[in-house]
Amino acid sequence: MSRKTRLRKGDTVEVISGAEKGKRGEILKINLETERAIVQAVNFIKKHQRQTRQDVQGGIIELEAPLRFDNLMLVCPKCSKATRIGVNRNGKDRKRTCKRCGAEFT
Repeated sequence: MSRKTRLRKGDTVEVISGAEKGKRGEILKINLETERAIVQAVNFIKKHQRQTRQDVQGGIIELEAPLRFDNLMLVCPKCSKATRIGVNRNGKDRKRTCKRCGAEFT
């Protein structure tokens, strides 16, 4: 069962638990079914890749592995701190806001 999240592709997030705690990066991909996100330059794994054609080199490559939503927290662009996300509604418009300083996210 998938759940909703207030995180979006392109948001800057900070890892709040695990081996990568404290690292920041931009969300590249979100998977709602598994409740995981791939964050740029965070949580690298090594994968052994076979050479598929003569021009594509095989070997050990590094990839970003997905992280659970629970371990990520959005970084406010104004106060540059990890924060919870609030939602302000004006009619049909919904704006995500910083719980610390009240700044709106784009």
